Amino acid sequence: MRLQAIIFASALLFATPILSAEVMPDTVVFGEDGDVALSLTGVAGDPVAGKKVFINRKLGNCLACHVNTDASDQSFHGEVGPALDGAADRWDTAQLRGIVVNSKKTFEDSIMPSFYRKVNGVRTMEKFEGKTILSAQQVEDVLAYLQTLKE
Repeated sequence: MRLQAIIFASALLFATPILSAEVMPDTVVFGEDGDVALSLTGVAGDPVAGKKVFINRKLGNCLACHVNTDASDQSFHGEVGPALDGAADRWDTAQLRGIVVNSKKTFEDSIMPSFYRKVNGVRTMEKFEGKTILSAQQVEDVLAYLQTLKE
């Protein structure tokens, strides 16, 4: 019986795909137009968690610059960036991931912060130097949420 359990456990171990390791900020691979084709975590994003990050004023703070009808229950939507209604219709998954990771790769003059980059300009507070704004999984979660925003 014990031998069967060991054989079963071994078979299960070898049959289970190995999850890819988290991509570190300095190893993200960008396409020619700033897109990021591969997941940063190998784990699907959670759109519910992504919306929480999106509206959180101390994390994504996306509403500081973007209007989003889906979050109309939140106050003070900004109008500096494009409205995000229909974002999933305008950009594909790789493009949206690239924009969230480092928008300057897609929009050179963007004032949008790079959410998964350790260097975020000259005005970064000392306690945030060398740190990303969002974790790799939070980027994937926000991406999953943005993919729900269709016209």
